[in-house]
Amino acid sequence: MTVQGPALTLPDAAPEAPDARLTPMMAQYLEIKHANPDCLLFYRMGDFYELFFGDAEIASRTLGIVLTKRGKHAGEDIRMCGVPVDRAEDYLQRLIAAGHRVAVCEQQEDPAEARKRGAKSVVKRGVVRLVTPGTITEETLLEPGRASLLAAVARVRAGEGWTYGLAAVDISTGAFTVAEASEGALAAEIARLEPREILVPDAILDEPALRALWRETRAHVTPLARDGLDAASGERRLCAFYGVSSLAGFGAFARAEIAAAAAAVAYVERTQLGARPPLSAPAREAADACMAIDAATRASLELTRTLAGERAGSLLAAVDRTLTPAGGRLMAERLAGPLTDAGAINARLDAVAWLVDDPAARSAFRSALKRAPDMARALSRLTLERGGPRDLAGLRDGLAAARSLGAALAQAAVLPAELAQAGAVLRGMDGALEAALAGCLADELPLNKRDGGFVRAGHDPALDDARALRDESRRVVAALQARYAEETGARTLRVKHNNFLGYFVEVPQAVGETLVKPPLNAVFVHRQTMQGAMRFSTAELGDLESRIASAADRALALELAHFDRLREMAVAGAAGLKAVAAALARIDVAAALADLAEAGGWVRPAVDDSLAFAIERGRHPVVEAALKRDGQPFVANDADLSAPEGGRGGRIALITGPNMAGKSTFLRQNALIAVLAQMGSFVPAARAHLGVVDRLFSRVGAADDLARGRSTFMVEMIEAAAILNQATPRSLVILDEIGRGTATFDGLSIAWATIEHLHETNRCRSLFATHFHELTALARRLPRLLNLTVRVTEWQGDVVFLHEVAPGVADRSYGVQVAKLAGLPRAVVDRARMILDELEASERQAPVDRMVDDLPLFAAARPTAGFAEAPAGADPLRDALKAVDPDALSPREALEALYRLKAAAQ
Repeated sequence: MTVQGPALTLPDAAPEAPDARLTPMMAQYLEIKHANPDCLLFYRMGDFYELFFGDAEIASRTLGIVLTKRGKHAGEDIRMCGVPVDRAEDYLQRLIAAGHRVAVCEQQEDPAEARKRGAKSVVKRGVVRLVTPGTITEETLLEPGRASLLAAVARVRAGEGWTYGLAAVDISTGAFTVAEASEGALAAEIARLEPREILVPDAILDEPALRALWRETRAHVTPLARDGLDAASGERRLCAFYGVSSLAGFGAFARAEIAAAAAAVAYVERTQLGARPPLSAPAREAADACMAIDAATRASLELTRTLAGERAGSLLAAVDRTLTPAGGRLMAERLAGPLTDAGAINARLDAVAWLVDDPAARSAFRSALKRAPDMARALSRLTLERGGPRDLAGLRDGLAAARSLGAALAQAAVLPAELAQAGAVLRGMDGALEAALAGCLADELPLNKRDGGFVRAGHDPALDDARALRDESRRVVAALQARYAEETGARTLRVKHNNFLGYFVEVPQAVGETLVKPPLNAVFVHRQTMQGAMRFSTAELGDLESRIASAADRALALELAHFDRLREMAVAGAAGLKAVAAALARIDVAAALADLAEAGGWVRPAVDDSLAFAIERGRHPVVEAALKRDGQPFVANDADLSAPEGGRGGRIALITGPNMAGKSTFLRQNALIAVLAQMGSFVPAARAHLGVVDRLFSRVGAADDLARGRSTFMVEMIEAAAILNQATPRSLVILDEIGRGTATFDGLSIAWATIEHLHETNRCRSLFATHFHELTALARRLPRLLNLTVRVTEWQGDVVFLHEVAPGVADRSYGVQVAKLAGLPRAVVDRARMILDELEASERQAPVDRMVDDLPLFAAARPTAGFAEAPAGADPLRDALKAVDPDALSPREALEALYRLKAAAQ
C-alpha cells in the first residue's frame, strides 16, 4: 500500500495567505500550493514545470533529477527542480506510479499581457487539473488492456454492526459501478476490481480489522479527512452531478452504496476542476452475481497477474486474444469476476459456440475489429477537453468498424442473444457523426490540435484560402533569405523566427560587422549580438511577419472551430458512442475466445445449477501453452468431484504422490477450468460438466509474512481457517499440503480434522493434496472421499514422473530421489537412502490404521467438548481406556495416548 499524503477534506479547504515578504512569483506559488497541500505542484515557467521547497526534494529523489536552488526564504535556500513541458507525461507517469498526486499549474495569460501591468507583474497561473493514480486519462499513462479504476469505500450502521459500500469509477471510459459488502467480503471485492486508487475515510482506515487490507493492497490509498459523505448528502451530490431530482431512475441503492458513490464523484469533481467526465449512471452489482474469490486465491491461481505482479505468465495472458483495448479490458473483467448465474453463463457460451462453428464470420469480425481504436477513452478525453485530432479519428475509425460489423451481423439468419444484442446496437447507431468526421479529418493527423493541419484540404474553402496565403508567405521568406544572402555575400545567412524578435536575419559575427556599416545598415537594423552571431531585422521582414501571422492565425482559428464543432457532436452523442464501444468489446471477447477454443482444441462446458464437477482429460491452460512453445506435450487428466446421486455434498479427492510429480498443476488446472467456464469460455478438456461454483478457495503454497510476524505455518492456518469458515456445498476448495509446516503429528492431526470438516460440515467439492499417506485410510470411513495418486516409476534408481493422475494411493514419497534430482551432494543422498532403509525396516504397523477404526469419527465436530454432553450414565474416559492396547503401543504412542486420556478427564 502507498498512502498518499495527508487526508483529504471534502469540500476543499481555503488557501492560506502567502508571506508578504516573498517575491511576487514565489508568493503566487505558495498561494497555489496552499490550496493543494496534498499534491506535488507542477508550476509552469516557460518551457518547464518547476517544483519548489519540499516538492522539489520529493521529485528529485523520485525522478532522479538534479536539485538546485532559487533565492532564499526565511533565511534558507529555496530548493528547486524542474522537468521539461514536452516530457512532462513521462515524469508524471513515474510520480503517479510512486503514489504521488500532482497538481498541474499552467500559465493562463501571455507574458506580454502581464508586462503591460508593470515590470514586476506576475503571469496569471492556475491549477487546471489534479493528476492521481485513479483519475488519469492520458493515453501514454494508461495500460490499454487494463481498467483504470478509482474505488471509494463508505460504511453505514446496520443494526449492531456496519455495512460497507464500494464504488468503482473509471473516468477514462465512464464506467461506474457500486456494490454492498460485508466487512469479511470487502477484501475479495477490492481484489476483484484491482483499482489503482482507493478513497478511504480515516475511520475505516484505522479500523483494526481492516488495517491489513489497506497495508496489503497494491492500490494507492488516499485517506479522506472524515467519514466521507453520508447517504443523504451523498444523494444530493449525485443528483446534482447527473442533473436529476432523484436516483430512482437509476435503480435501488443501499445507503452505503450511495455514500461510496458520492465520495467517488466528489473526488472526481475535485481532481477534474469542473470538467465533467462522461460517467455512466451508477450500476448496482449484486453481491452474489460473481464467483467469490479472495485475494489469497487470486494470487495463488495467478488469474490476471503472477505472484511477481506481471501480466506475462498469468491466466489472462494465456487466454487473451482480443484485438481491441476495450475487448482486453472486458476480458480481464470477466476473468476476474466469473458469473454465478447459469443462464447468463450459457448465453456467453452460446456466442462463443456460434463463432466457433462459423470460422468465416469469426474471421470477418476479427478483421473489422483490428481497425477499431479505443473509442471509450477517446470520448472521455474529448469530453474533458484534453483530446486532440487523433481522438476524433479514433471515433471515426471505431464507428466505421462498427458499421462494418453491424452489416456482417445483419447477414446472419439466426444469432445467439449476446451477438444479436450487440448487432442491434451497431445497426441502430446514427451515421451523422461518422460522416462528419470522415468528411472533415485529414488522413495524417497531428497529436495536438494547436499544431493545425488536421482538416482535410477542400473541406472548407475559407480555410484553404488562409492556408494558401500562409504557405505563399513562407515561400516569400525563403526567397528573401536567398536575396539577402546574395546581397551580403553571406552564404550562411538565415532568416529565423522566435516569439521575442519575430522574423530576423542571423549571420556570423564577421559578416554582421559589415551589416552595421553603410550602405547595408540602411536595410539591416541591428537587434541582438550573440556569441559568434549577430541578429538584424528589416522593414520587409516586419511587413511579411504581419501578413504571415494574420494568415496563420486565421487558418488555425478556422481549424479549431471545426474541432470544437466535431467535439461537441461527439459529446452530445456520448451515450450512443459508449453503447457502440461496449458492443464492439463484447463481440471482440466472444470472437477471441472462439479463436482460442479452435486453436487449442477446447470444448464447451456444460454448466448448470447441480453439484457436478466432472472433467475428462483436463489440461492446465498456462502450463500447456508453455510446454507447447518448447515442443512438449501436456499430460491430460480426469477429475470427478460430482456429488453422488442422492449425496449431501460433493466429493473430496485426496491426492498423494511425490513432489514435482504434478499435484499442484492438477489442483490448479481444475480451479482454472471452473473460472474459465463461468466467465463464459470454452475449457481445455475433452469434456466438462460443472455445477456453478459460488466460491473458489485455493491454498497452494505459502510464504512467511515477516512484516506481520507470521510464519509460513501461520499464513497457512489463516488461509485454511478462511476456507473452513466460509465454504459452502456449492464451493470448490483446492488445498495443498495442509499441516506440513509444523511437527509431523500436529500436522497430521490438523490435516485429518480438516478433511473431516470439509466432508461433514462444508460438504464442498474439494481437491486435497498431501504427503500424509496415513490419511488415505480415511476413505474407508468417509463415503465421499476418494484416493487419487500421481503415477511415477523408477528407472535405474531414478524417479520418472509420468504426470498421470489415477485412482489409488502412493506407496512412498520418493523424497530421496527428488532430492537427488535437485542436485544434493551424492554423499548426502546416499546417507539419506541408508537412513530411510533403516527406518522402513524398523517400522511397525502404522497406528493410523487402528485410529481410523477406533477413533470416534468427527468427535471434535460434535458439541461434546470434554465429553461434557455425553449421554447420562456413560463414562467416556472408561471407554477410552478400554480402547487402549498397552502391548501394541510404542513408547511414543503410549505417551500420546496418556496425554489424550488426561485431556479427556479434564
